[in-house]
Amino acid sequence: MSFQKFADNAELITFARQHSPVFVPAAVLTVEEISDGNINYVYRIKSDQASVIVKQALPFIRIIGEGWPLSQDRIRIEAQSLQRAAELCPAQVPQLYYYDASRCALVMEDIGDHQSLREALLAERVVPQLAVHLAHFMARTLFYSSDFYLDSHQKKALVKDFINPDLCKSTEEVFFVDPYYDHERNNIHPALQAAAAEMWQHTALKCEVAQLKMQFLCQAQALLHGDLHTGSIFVTEQSSQVIDPEFGFVGPIGFDPGVLIANYLLSYCALGQMAGVSDHYRQSLRQSIADLWNGFTAQFDQLMASDTQDASFKQASYRQYYLQQLLADTLGFAGTEVIRRTIGIAQVAEWQAIDNDAAVGVAKGQALALGQQLILQRRTLGTIEAMLGLLDN
Repeated sequence: MSFQKFADNAELITFARQHSPVFVPAAVLTVEEISDGNINYVYRIKSDQASVIVKQALPFIRIIGEGWPLSQDRIRIEAQSLQRAAELCPAQVPQLYYYDASRCALVMEDIGDHQSLREALLAERVVPQLAVHLAHFMARTLFYSSDFYLDSHQKKALVKDFINPDLCKSTEEVFFVDPYYDHERNNIHPALQAAAAEMWQHTALKCEVAQLKMQFLCQAQALLHGDLHTGSIFVTEQSSQVIDPEFGFVGPIGFDPGVLIANYLLSYCALGQMAGVSDHYRQSLRQSIADLWNGFTAQFDQLMASDTQDASFKQASYRQYYLQQLLADTLGFAGTEVIRRTIGIAQVAEWQAIDNDAAVGVAKGQALALGQQLILQRRTLGTIEAMLGLLDN
């Protein structure tokens, strides 16, 4: 069957009603489009008592059109990633009600009562259990999809199921290529032009980035979310939900925690240039990063000791070695995320939240320098606390 976009609201309502358990038969339903308009269509279908989300993937990038095709298999990857995560940590992902391969669409739980973590950080909101929730999510989803737990046949089947070349290619370009050259897709603040030009000539840095790119290309270690930034996490006081795993593929374990930590660091840099932001809250972000990393690695280490299938990987000395390597990988990928969100095509709302252009330049300059330090010093920092010490410079 050829692909068909939902024709109108009536078709969307019928689809949502048929494939979710939340609506009573007599309910009057309405449709609200809530997507950002960039890639997919996302709708909220609601009655007075309940609501669901319907997401449909087009065969191209929506804002560009058919001239930039994009595989619709990404919606299958998203659905299967949500299903796997729900088996491992059901409290951290919205419930998937239905996936329709022919329509390239899914129906899922509406978490509209949650706020994006990016917005929460900008509002100086405290989410008490956030680090615990995210450490739990990363430890379980990454460990149980890795060679530490899966046998060879299971792991190779997982790699095959989550081949995601279009979105991986996008990541390869915007993380590891564009920011390190005078590329037309870059978006560079005038105050950073000289620093960016200097970075483009930094041979040692570009060599490290090339190594990180090769890891991204070749290290099929675990099933990644692939885009675990603070806009893909939604929170309340009691709940943390991870959404949008359409970039998922089997890649280097350090990538997910690296992207997440980087987005905390971006908020830290931006908040420092916003009037009225308390220093206490910025310091709490530093503590959140430490709690997140230490909680994640403690759980991962525990799972390695208890559930690893290969006895050689259970040794305490190997586990210590592996986690040290994982920190280096994480810091390197964090550096590439910080840099690409500072001078690349896809930046972050934090920069727009600063109301003074000169202050934007200062915050971005701090972020650009920090990203380079993370990449260049990733093997020597040794602890997450040492990394946080870079913020004092």
